[in-house]
Amino acid sequence: MINPKIEKVSAEIAKVKGKIAEYQAKLRDLEKQKTALENEEIVALFRREKLTEDELYNLLQSQKNKGSAVSSTIEKKGDMADDLAEQ
Repeated sequence: MINPKIEKVSAEIAKVKGKIAEYQAKLRDLEKQKTALENEEIVALFRREKLTEDELYNLLQSQKNKGSAVSSTIEKKGDMADDLAEQ
């Protein structure tokens, strides 16, 4: 016969391991959802700014090299749109 205290602790260990596996699966699912939402937001941003494929490509290439090029290019594109709207 096994000590009842050992059985109790072993059962608790199994329960905790089950919860950990459940939370890890939930975490993976939430991370996938977050990535999908971020991707949707990025696509919407580029569509809203009406960037051409070449502009998008150049923007991504400059981002690799500079780091903050995305925001300045989008701001420039927005400024150009504002200027055209004022005319």
